Amino acid sequence: MKNLVPILKRFFIALSIIFISSTAFAGNEEDKKMDTVIFKVEMDCTGCVSKIEKNIPFEKGVKALLVDFEKQQVSITFKTKLTNKAKLKKAIEKLEFKVEESKI
Repeated sequence: MKNLVPILKRFFIALSIIFISSTAFAGNEEDKKMDTVIFKVEMDCTGCVSKIEKNIPFEKGVKALLVDFEKQQVSITFKTKLTNKAKLKKAIEKLEFKVEESKI
């Protein structure tokens, strides 16, 4: 019986650690919600593409970026809890590009 008490204590401590860590990392669905926006961006050269590719991924919430020079489009996938389309548009405009949301 004396050996059983320390074993049970360790078991309950391990169980509580697992429970606390799983609830801490679970998050809610709102934290994981993603959206994608496509902007029509006037780009003159491949230097413009590089400028966007070097700056926009560092915007808060951006998870994926695709710049298509031929189509003059920038596609951004982002976490909706951390940013929105207006903030991303403003970030591209700060790089001195003319931007409008594509209606695709």
